[in-house]
Amino acid sequence: MTEAWLGNPIWAALTGPQHTWACRQGAAARYPADVAPFVAWSGHADVAGALDSLVAPGEAVYLLGALPRLSADWQVQGPEQIVQMVCSAPLAAVDGAPIIELTAAHRADVLALTALVYPHFFRPHTMTLGRYFGIYQGDQLAAMIGERMSLDGYREISAVCTHPDFSGHGHARRLLVWLSNDNHQRGVVPFLHVSEDNRRARRLYAQNGYRDRCMMPFWSLHRGEAPVALSRHG
Repeated sequence: MTEAWLGNPIWAALTGPQHTWACRQGAAARYPADVAPFVAWSGHADVAGALDSLVAPGEAVYLLGALPRLSADWQVQGPEQIVQMVCSAPLAAVDGAPIIELTAAHRADVLALTALVYPHFFRPHTMTLGRYFGIYQGDQLAAMIGERMSLDGYREISAVCTHPDFSGHGHARRLLVWLSNDNHQRGVVPFLHVSEDNRRARRLYAQNGYRDRCMMPFWSLHRGEAPVALSRHG
């Protein structure tokens, strides 16, 4: 297990534990469009033609890390600066509302919540990449968390979402601590990504055992005439 893989996490996931999800052309790869909107490259090759073959005209995707040379078909926006944070040790448990595993039976609630507070990055089949957990208040999914990228020895924590009607109840903290500790118990180190300017989220993560590892550029790429806007991540 080495932190070097975290330097290019999407590529490490798609050429490692999540290789069965990879749509790949040489030194470029991506998740299926209905799973996650991310592309990656090895960092050591010309991938302009490969990316043209992987991304449909008019499609928007995101890339984390160094920007490769692209063909003239592409519009680029960014970079936004993303902080990669790692939780190196188990955390003190946090009491609170019951946590349940979210399954296909909860998909409509998950998609509704992510569309409200976590747009752009969640897709109809993102839940197939890992485990997702939530807290309900009555019939409403009040908060959720999940796992997205999988690397050898590391697991990305993602989609930390709280419905605006239930903010301030401590649900995000409870879910974060619970899932982070569960990964440590499995012998996996949790990590996550958050926008540099998302101070509230960064404070939550820092107060609950996550340390800044590095800053990474995050790009919006649109194969067509108009780029999609970057959106706050994490």
